[in-house]
Amino acid sequence: MMTSRPIRLFVSDVDGTLVRHDKSLADATIAAVRRLKAAGVPVTLISARPPSGIYWLAEALDVDQPLGAFNGGTVFRRDGTIISQNHLPEHVSRKALDLLRENGVTRWVFADGKWFASEAEGIHHEREVAAAQLEPILTDDFEAILPRIDKIVGVSDDEPLLAGLEEQAQDLLADATVARSQPYYLDVTAIIANKGDGVAFLAEAAGVDLASVVVAGDMRNDLPMFARAGTSIAMGQGPEEVRAAATYITGSNEDDGLADAIERLILPLLEHA
Repeated sequence: MMTSRPIRLFVSDVDGTLVRHDKSLADATIAAVRRLKAAGVPVTLISARPPSGIYWLAEALDVDQPLGAFNGGTVFRRDGTIISQNHLPEHVSRKALDLLRENGVTRWVFADGKWFASEAEGIHHEREVAAAQLEPILTDDFEAILPRIDKIVGVSDDEPLLAGLEEQAQDLLADATVARSQPYYLDVTAIIANKGDGVAFLAEAAGVDLASVVVAGDMRNDLPMFARAGTSIAMGQGPEEVRAAATYITGSNEDDGLADAIERLILPLLEHA
């Protein structure tokens, strides 16, 4: 059973939560979100993705609330209006890029509505094209865009290496938010660009208090919003520490766990409110 507190806003992560591994949006999820909205609960999204990768999902789900990109660093409306935007400090970007380069990690940089990459090949490249709805600009020189970077991503299938770099970067980059959005992605964003501050901003924009917000996510970068929202739902395939931090656990994204959580946990509570 859910808690007895009212539910006035539902905020979902995207990758690993809202969509399946192939980046598709299941019919069951669309139907469940529509039923939730019809029951009077506004719905919105917050993601490590750039805005370009969120627009089509907002359209498919008819989201009319402000949306959060870059872990909440950019808040925008479905029509493209930017409400707030937070870039990385230039010195932080330089340190982060140097750390990744020195360790042989592929660097992705998002700035000016574009995706710049030191390499572009393999399955992660293909998935990012589908997720971000962008093609990368290949470059190893990021100097010109340093003042305007929204997000830096270190990409590697060497999970122990990336875990070690996550710890190093958290110590080195005091003026940034550092967290893995997937086991193979290490994200660096502005200090305020984290899902805790992001969900607080989305709640304020909706005119609701955080205690009445339900959030859903699957990875470590979702932990800050789990800590701030009244109720949190972890996807079944998420790491143990994420599942342990959640109020409730649902099935995996491949098994339409978000739709199940809406149908099994949230809607019954609304019916008996």
